[in-house]
Amino acid sequence: MVYAYIRVSTDKQDCENQKIGIMTKATELGVSVDTFIQDAGISGTRAPEKRALGGCLRKLKSGDIIICSELSRLGRKLFMIMSILEQCMRIGARVYTVKDGYELGDNIQSKVLAFAFALSAEIERDLISQRTREALALRRARGQKLGRPSGHKNHKHKLDNQQSKINKLLATGASKRAIARKLRVSVPTLYNRLNTCYKEIVD
Repeated sequence: MVYAYIRVSTDKQDCENQKIGIMTKATELGVSVDTFIQDAGISGTRAPEKRALGGCLRKLKSGDIIICSELSRLGRKLFMIMSILEQCMRIGARVYTVKDGYELGDNIQSKVLAFAFALSAEIERDLISQRTREALALRRARGQKLGRPSGHKNHKHKLDNQQSKINKLLATGASKRAIARKLRVSVPTLYNRLNTCYKEIVD
């Protein structure tokens, strides 16, 4: 299955330009577009799950192809783009872009990218672990009691009762996307919980 992904503002001309570029790219690749996926008037900072792109990613299978105008159409944040590409790589789907000539497939470029994914994930885990240890040490030095006050519970976050499980999964080296999928929440929701937890420790 070949998907053409288009994300535009309200500029119809931009939409048509993206379509023309994608169709030209498909011809160069020797494939034909089966489905057009379009997010109109939606910011690239919004999580993929809240865009039409999310539905496309859920249906992806090994051998499928996504063609878009440029990587920034997938998302406006580097981590978001990397997460999307990581998911495609794990499934075995390919990604091609028109303007920046990017290709995610069975080649050396993709293998280097896979190494970058693994390295960045490992660095991120180490940094989170280090910041947590430093924050706990600082709180102990201040003579503050660790943990939530007795009888206190924050009802505003759906992952409040899952922190222990999250910590265990992080310790095993599980990726944020895998943890989010296991807990049935979005990746941004998981990051929001981790950031909230960190702030509670250092405050």
